[in-house]
Amino acid sequence: MSERYIRANGVELAYDEFGVASDPVILLIMGLGTQMIAWPEDFCNGLAARGFRVIRFDNRDIGLSEKVAAGRLPHMLKLAAFSRLNLPLDVPYTLHDMAQDAIGLLDALDIESAHIVGASMGGMIAQLMAGHYPFRVLSLTSIMSSSGRRSLPGVKRNVALHMLRRPVSADPGVLEEHAMRTWRLIGSPAYQPSDAALREKISRSAQRSHYPIGHARHMAAIMASGDRVNVLKKVVAPTLVIHGKDDPLVPVAGGIDTARLVRGARLELIDGMGHDLPTPLLPRFVDLISEHALQR
Repeated sequence: MSERYIRANGVELAYDEFGVASDPVILLIMGLGTQMIAWPEDFCNGLAARGFRVIRFDNRDIGLSEKVAAGRLPHMLKLAAFSRLNLPLDVPYTLHDMAQDAIGLLDALDIESAHIVGASMGGMIAQLMAGHYPFRVLSLTSIMSSSGRRSLPGVKRNVALHMLRRPVSADPGVLEEHAMRTWRLIGSPAYQPSDAALREKISRSAQRSHYPIGHARHMAAIMASGDRVNVLKKVVAPTLVIHGKDDPLVPVAGGIDTARLVRGARLELIDGMGHDLPTPLLPRFVDLISEHALQR
């Protein structure tokens, strides 16, 4: 992989591409604190083989993209309390800013419109793009994401407690073991990778970039951005919602609600899938997304 860099919405973003430049574009948007390499190359090449120019990028504040805000880590418990009380939150940026980054990337690459695919927080960003920039979005695919409606079930308690106990140590071994535990908790119960495969994935990500403050700022952006109920009701792009039935981080009710809010949306629920993109399901994801986009 060879990253490229481009300025978009005032932020330098790292990105790469697969496929032929003249083919219709699929833009991939990754989730909370997660680098673009979490979109597996086999998945990207599979979409490219179906006739798409596939672009993935690091969101601001993560991976090799620009770190845009200085200062201390956001105080998560305070932000959560303010969010529940509907009080204004002082955060460096919101999901709306991140959606403008993605639109800015399309502008910088001279791409008029694209098929937008987002996973988790990336699905939230993709939803905002489809709702606020309808002429730029040929189709929307929202994977393991949510409408953000407050009444929806939240993250499982054991997962929430684990994620709140992020290690203070900078020791690589400690960080790796915490990441291993995280992925075992949120990953797909029917498609668990081997320890060796999971360690390789975690190590590759850590070697490319380790910037935990970006993860915290992404979480703050989610908290400050509210739900997308009214936005989703405005979406006119053909929409596919993919969600695992066994997702402990964003329960399946979030995907169901997303599909209900978008007129004509297709909902694809997958047995045994959690909050990841397991290798055995990649061919199915390629089939679903490429068929959905080709119908446009």
